[in-house]
Amino acid sequence: MERKPFILGIGGTTRAGSSSEKALTISLRSAQAAGARIDMLAGAALELPMYAAERPERSAAAAKLVAQLRECDGVIIASPAYHGSISGLIKNALDYTEDLRTDVRPYLDGRAAGLIGCGAGWQGASQTLAALRAVAHALRAWPTPLGAALNTATPLFNAEGACTDSAARFQLETVGAQVTAFARMRMGIDPYLDLNKEALAG
Repeated sequence: MERKPFILGIGGTTRAGSSSEKALTISLRSAQAAGARIDMLAGAALELPMYAAERPERSAAAAKLVAQLRECDGVIIASPAYHGSISGLIKNALDYTEDLRTDVRPYLDGRAAGLIGCGAGWQGASQTLAALRAVAHALRAWPTPLGAALNTATPLFNAEGACTDSAARFQLETVGAQVTAFARMRMGIDPYLDLNKEALAG
């Protein structure tokens, strides 16, 4: 039985049900639909001590984050726009990748990163997406061809968390699918194998 790629979602704010958390959920569901095993660390799970490389002790939440970063085959990161860039909550969580610096596979080396920037306006959303791309490159990850920039100044989600804007939904679902496709290729699995089988059968 082939191993499913593990895609880790990191995002949201300290407020449960934020736009960035809803966006991350939709992307992760798309990754799951594409054949991935998923988990999400959002909101309260990211309220971690400030990262300090010189201190070896880690809280239970920080240890879980590092363990899942070490295990994952790809990541999806969603950040709100805070004053023109990613939030401190998300940046601090990503700083914990420094604990992987001496691994055989250091930081996020060789793993796809799906990136989502949410802002109350296009400028904030776009700048946040650009900042996430810069951080992903610094961590040796491979940002997916498509990144999602969401303008949350207009309603994008209903009360159940479903995305009601078709363009935004396309971006989010594509990000999840691309991260999974890349992870499957890195694992030596044809990401389009099932689709090819269906085409041949038809």
